[in-house]
Amino acid sequence: MRAFAVIIFLTLAAPEAVCADLPKLAVFDFELLDTSLRGEISGPQKDEQERLKRAGDQVRRQLADSGKFEIVDISPVNVAAHGSNLQACGGCDVRYARQLGADLVITGVVQKVSELILSMNIYLRDVQTGRLVTAMSADFRGNTDESWSRAASYLVRNRLLAPNYGKPQPQ
Repeated sequence: MRAFAVIIFLTLAAPEAVCADLPKLAVFDFELLDTSLRGEISGPQKDEQERLKRAGDQVRRQLADSGKFEIVDISPVNVAAHGSNLQACGGCDVRYARQLGADLVITGVVQKVSELILSMNIYLRDVQTGRLVTAMSADFRGNTDESWSRAASYLVRNRLLAPNYGKPQPQ
């Protein structure tokens, strides 16, 4: 019991010491790949642009709340990131994350096939090597705030934070 009290005291007294051991993670705002007829005719929709921002915010919040990562502030490179296609810029996501002092970087893209059929994809890269650590995808139905939020939550809970996700299983 005394050891537990000492750990709690040290955590409260020096929270930066606890964060020092956590991997620093940059999570960029998500991007939209709209291949739908509506997107072809009408172009970017304000509600979808807001959902992209909220999806990134939600992933950052859930990962921060997990206590497994230290989330870095992306604001110093956010304008440049928004001016790039992070999925096809030749590693600019890794360069931006390196400028922020991150160890890992997450980018995400939502592919909209129609108002009914969408897919959310998250990519986690190692900033040091630039290599893809893991990629994940969730198909979802309905272009609504709730469906986007559920897809993001599912990927964080059941893929990014799953204890053995991406690790080889013993035979």
